[in-house]
Amino acid sequence: MSDHILIFYGSYRSDRQGIRLAEYLVRRFTARGATVELIDAKAIDLPILDRMYKEYADGEAPPKLAELAAKIRAADAFVFVTGEYNWGMQPGLKNLTDHFLEEWFWRPAAIASYSAGRFSGVRAGLAWHGTLSEMGMVVISSTLAVGGIGQSFDAEGAPAGSGGAALERAFPRFADDLEWWTEAVRHQRLRRPPPY
Repeated sequence: MSDHILIFYGSYRSDRQGIRLAEYLVRRFTARGATVELIDAKAIDLPILDRMYKEYADGEAPPKLAELAAKIRAADAFVFVTGEYNWGMQPGLKNLTDHFLEEWFWRPAAIASYSAGRFSGVRAGLAWHGTLSEMGMVVISSTLAVGGIGQSFDAEGAPAGSGGAALERAFPRFADDLEWWTEAVRHQRLRRPPPY
């Protein structure tokens, strides 16, 4: 059975660098046989959180919110591609995730972080770990962290330089870890319904 993975990306900047990492992950997971969709917070452009999806009466949520809720519920696993803004999370990605709660429950999540500097967005990744756990996801222990994001991909989006080489070395373990947890959670959900 093919894993259905949603890859979330949250930068709203006009000269976004991390989109190349998100697109790389789409290509690599697809090459492994997964069904993958990129969910770009900027393209969806949800308003600053006023009401969560669950706070709307049935049939009254804005269509793009209802469509995204259905995609999240149907997915087997999630990958969050996050830049680091002043040691913290990207507001666009955080805003998107906060529109939902129960939709995330009982599925694995993975974190891929990046930054222009040498710390590779790991502080944002660390912040996301606790947040995603609180939102009901099982966060895998393997992470991807890409420093010098502007030099880690060439103009066509292929990994380049030492950052790209490090990404290529790290991806197989990251993907294997997510695949193992996705299979484990899928089997458990078939064996026994989640307790809530």
